[in-house]
Amino acid sequence: MEVALRANRSFLFMRRTPCLLLGTCLWLVMGILADAAGNSSSNSSSLPSLSRPSAVTIGSLFTRDSVIGRAARPAIKAAIDDVNKDSSILAGTELKLLEYDTNCSGFLGTVEALQLMEHDVVVAIGPQSSGIAHVISHVVNELHVPLLSFGATDPTLSPLQYPYFIRTTQSDSFQMYAIADLVEYYEWREVVAIFVDDDYGRGGVSVLGDALANKRSKISYKAPFTPGASESAIKELLIGVNNLESRVYVVHVNPDTGLQIFSIANSLGMMAGSYVWIATDWLPSALDLSDTVDTERMNLLQGVIALRHYTPDSSTKKSFLSRWKSLKFENTATPNSYALYAYDSVWLAARALDTFLSEGGNISFSDDAKLVGLNRSTLSFSTLRVFDGGTRLLQILLTTNFTGLSGEIQFYPDRDLIHPALDVLNIGGTGSRRIGYWSNYSGLSVVPPETLYDKPPNRSASSQNLYGVIWPGETTSKPRGWVFPNNGKPLQIVVPNRVSYKQFLAKDKNPPGVKGFCIDIFEAALNLLPYPVPHVYILLGDGKGNPTYNDLVYAVAEEKFDAAVGDITIVTNRTKVVDFTQPYMESGLLVVVPVKEEKSSPWAFLKPFSLPMWCVTGAFFLFVGAVVWILEHRLNSEFRGSPRQQIITVFWFSFSTMFFSHRENTVSTLGRLVLIIWLFVVLIINSSYTASLTSILTVQQLTSGIEGIDSLISGSDRIGVQKGSFARNYLIDELNIAESRLVTLENEVDYAVALEKGSKGGGVSAIVDERPYIDLFLSNANCAFRTVGQEFTRSGWGFAFQRDSPLAVELSTAILQLSENGDLQRIHDKWLSASECSAEVNSEEENRLSLSSFWGLFLICGIACFLALACFCCKIFSQYRRFTPETGEPEIEIEPANARRPAHATSFKDLIDFVDKKEEEIKHMLRRKSSEEKRQANQCLDGHPSHSAV
Repeated sequence: MEVALRANRSFLFMRRTPCLLLGTCLWLVMGILADAAGNSSSNSSSLPSLSRPSAVTIGSLFTRDSVIGRAARPAIKAAIDDVNKDSSILAGTELKLLEYDTNCSGFLGTVEALQLMEHDVVVAIGPQSSGIAHVISHVVNELHVPLLSFGATDPTLSPLQYPYFIRTTQSDSFQMYAIADLVEYYEWREVVAIFVDDDYGRGGVSVLGDALANKRSKISYKAPFTPGASESAIKELLIGVNNLESRVYVVHVNPDTGLQIFSIANSLGMMAGSYVWIATDWLPSALDLSDTVDTERMNLLQGVIALRHYTPDSSTKKSFLSRWKSLKFENTATPNSYALYAYDSVWLAARALDTFLSEGGNISFSDDAKLVGLNRSTLSFSTLRVFDGGTRLLQILLTTNFTGLSGEIQFYPDRDLIHPALDVLNIGGTGSRRIGYWSNYSGLSVVPPETLYDKPPNRSASSQNLYGVIWPGETTSKPRGWVFPNNGKPLQIVVPNRVSYKQFLAKDKNPPGVKGFCIDIFEAALNLLPYPVPHVYILLGDGKGNPTYNDLVYAVAEEKFDAAVGDITIVTNRTKVVDFTQPYMESGLLVVVPVKEEKSSPWAFLKPFSLPMWCVTGAFFLFVGAVVWILEHRLNSEFRGSPRQQIITVFWFSFSTMFFSHRENTVSTLGRLVLIIWLFVVLIINSSYTASLTSILTVQQLTSGIEGIDSLISGSDRIGVQKGSFARNYLIDELNIAESRLVTLENEVDYAVALEKGSKGGGVSAIVDERPYIDLFLSNANCAFRTVGQEFTRSGWGFAFQRDSPLAVELSTAILQLSENGDLQRIHDKWLSASECSAEVNSEEENRLSLSSFWGLFLICGIACFLALACFCCKIFSQYRRFTPETGEPEIEIEPANARRPAHATSFKDLIDFVDKKEEEIKHMLRRKSSEEKRQANQCLDGHPSHSAV
């Protein structure tokens, strides 16, 4: 009915004005179609889903009169024109731009951003300020309008907090990772961060601190200044940092005011040699903007290292740069990297909108219920409306992938652009030269990053490479990166005021106030450094007792002193709080005991050999004597005779070989062979016995009830330790020795007195101290004390410095040079005399020879004897078989007749009788038997024919 009424009214009105009728009919048709589609709304503007809008509006936010704005504005306008000219993008839809100037003000920029949102923009390009981006990101989150920022590089702009914020440039976090790699590459340890105190500066420096910590470096000092600080404020800031040790400055400021820092630094003489200046991308952005070279400005920047966003060379980039000056916009400047990112941001928005509209998306806005309730406010919040398709457009933006002027536009899941990379520049002459590249993929290199993406990532130290740098002061030598502060304050060095062992360190009336072995080492090491180190020595202790060395170390750790010099042992708990140099003297804990001379024993001659050695040696004398008797008995008349006489001969011959005084001659080959080998064994045994006995009788033998640290741990005797030494804590904490057993001693005299008294007499049974002290003590003790056991710790003495002090590394190198050129030994010989006594107690067991040292000789001799006996037996059995008579033939001399057994049978007694015969007699009997056998054979041959005839 409502439709019919409308038609009737339209008909009446048409009679009056034909033109008005035609327009009304068209409106009715569109209204009916809209109602049928269910898309009519009084509070929203809509377009049919089957047609594209004629125009789509995007907004831009930047500061026109700024380094970034002067480059970004023409780039954005050029991108708008290029998009509208390209029929393949947003066909039939014009891309319009609303431009708002943020005026370098956080407040005004926020107001301008809010005004931009009143115009129902679908995408916002910018802002360039990280501070404004933080505020406006809350607005776009509420209104569902994607924000593409080509200049807000603050790493704290997190997509988790600001889901509609998309950074179309590289985050400052990558610059800070690159700076950390540079610091590691040039082997610096500390840097000073100079930064603007806003979201942009604080966010970048925060990441820099974390990146340096991963490289075992640090920011030694943070020097912030307020945005728009006066020249006097910046000058005062630079004077302060110039008094610090570090000479590596990282400058992270805005490009519009950053050059003022170098101008002031140059006036203060901070652009000369030994200084290092590293600037983030703001500096190349400012330098690239100028068409002409400002010689005066470039003179301020000589030797500076700067980072610039890397954009690969491409044909589209070259084409764009070639037509840059022909653009018809006002105030067109030379483009920098931000201009390329701004241009690509427009194209990213255009491509995403094209996809959005192709999918049937509508450009529609609706009121925000949260803002409608604020109508009573004088601010027009109700004009801010929610973009209905913002969520979908955001998803399309994040998945869009194309190649722009700045390279490949594609996002990681964390919304950073893929393949972040930077140019490493060295400013010199009238421009800058590229000394290498940095990429998140491969670190520092001299080849373009895209050539490495197809290779496996390699971040090893050997793969990091850059070309040579001309540093401030026009030097090619790498600056050390630190100097002593130029504030007139010398290095404060604490030394122990010792009352004992003053050869190592003692108070002195002459400058520098202390002397000794440790001081000479330290001074010699300082003299090797290529720069002066002003320093003063401060004694710690009352002069009545040695100070506790842990107090010295912790005083340095608490920064009460810069270093500690002395006989300070490098132990684990101390290395946790301070840095030590290379040890300049080896050390370790030893046990010293009182000893007394052992009285001579009437049985001392038995001590060279152990009991098993004596038994085996005696057995071999008898065994070899028996073997020689067996081998010589048949041939040598000196080894024959009655049984009693032969036994005496064996014993006499056996033991007389000990002194090589045997009377009997050996005539058999096997006997001589055995005797030669045995005499060689006897020679070795005699020589070893003589040497061992000489050592036992001539070296003073000392005895002690304590054999080493194990004896002390298991016992209950009192133990002496030096006051202030780490040995006390080591014995208690590591070896679990009761504290009540430990006695603190002051000096060498206390050592001697306590050891002489003994544990039962109120003294100590042993002293545990470090080897350097023990050596010095023993050299002055007239050999009355000795060390027992081995060193049970391995450590050394070093100089202690505050954590991360560069002097610790420098002096370590100097100490190694002292060791190599012999100065270390010469200083040692000057102060420390060598001990005249042996450092350890001699033990009888150490000089006693055991069977394990000679079993090889006995084995050789035994094998020779058995082989000789085997050969002898083979010979005997061969002769015996030849000598055995045939059946029925009596041999009265050898085998008496036995009526009860066959004549050819033999007995063991017959064999022994055969062996006992002389060799000549056996040979005679064999020859006689052989002739008889021949005679019998001839007789048999003569009688053979007669037998045949029969």
